[in-house]
Amino acid sequence: MAERRSGMVERESPLGGTLTAPVSPEELRLLPIDDAAPLVPYKVALPGVMQVPADTLIAAARKASLWPMTFGLACCAIEMISTYMAHHDLDRFGIVPWPSPRQSDVMIVAGTVTKKMAPAVKLLWEQMPYPKWSIAMGACATNGGPYTQYDRVLQGVDKIIPVDVYVPGCPPRPESLLDGFLALQDKIMETRARGV
Repeated sequence: MAERRSGMVERESPLGGTLTAPVSPEELRLLPIDDAAPLVPYKVALPGVMQVPADTLIAAARKASLWPMTFGLACCAIEMISTYMAHHDLDRFGIVPWPSPRQSDVMIVAGTVTKKMAPAVKLLWEQMPYPKWSIAMGACATNGGPYTQYDRVLQGVDKIIPVDVYVPGCPPRPESLLDGFLALQDKIMETRARGV
């Protein structure tokens, strides 16, 4: 039912005809559920009580407590470090840097990945617990950057680990990394239904 999604319902007007009026939460509970129509992610069960699917709640908790492991390999690492300073304050988004791969859930690869460094990046990725995500920061981590003609440089970190968010730039500004984190949080909420 369209009126269930919108919170509006058609009612008879005292003057004749119909008008669209808002539905109270109590009346919304009593409307029939249309399974074919997408519903809002929560349902008001009682005043002050909302019903939320468990996967939505888990995804919201995951997105609000990201623990990135920073893997700075070149000049992008300087911009990554400045993202954690007070001016940008990633703590307000629940993003706290973590030095150990066994306790972190996001890997930020910032800089040039050489073929000699690739096994170390892959090993750290494999040590991270599920669910885990990765961010490729900068042109070098995304596609090799200015070193595309060299055979010793990996043409993107996505050749060895899956990448969820690409942050472009050479080097990218701290605001770009912050946008990358926000995009990752949106992706976590979108993929909640698929499971982990």
